Amino acid sequence: MQAAQPPLTRRSGSEVVEHIANFNAAGLASQGREDVRDSLFLAGLVLRGGGEEHRVRVRNLSAGGMMAECDADFSKGDAVEVILRGVGRVTGKVAWRTADRIGVAFDLEIDPLAARRPVGQGADLPEFVKPAGDARRPGLRNR
Repeated sequence: MQAAQPPLTRRSGSEVVEHIANFNAAGLASQGREDVRDSLFLAGLVLRGGGEEHRVRVRNLSAGGMMAECDADFSKGDAVEVILRGVGRVTGKVAWRTADRIGVAFDLEIDPLAARRPVGQGADLPEFVKPAGDARRPGLRNR
């Protein structure tokens, strides 16, 4: 005989977020990781000493590092500088390498959510980037 299952209950949004955070923390502990990774798709640049610049596609980002798709030939331990939208320049070292991906461990922690924030908003936005206001085609009539 199978044990009785508890009835399903609705959870509030904050309870769901807390449940997911606990689930993620348990998964990280089982993998020997401390940082929560954020899955995303973000373009970035990785700079190697000597001025080599390589475009990458960031797939996972955490406070302590990132995983990116990259065709360049990096080696474990290479010192790099990463440029990410919303985050800026971050130094680090290549932690691992596969045929088409690299893992970078950052020297200092970052705010990974900064990479998700919309760019181009706020008072610091230069005038030439702001919308022109009334930008209708000449001769177009209102109905």
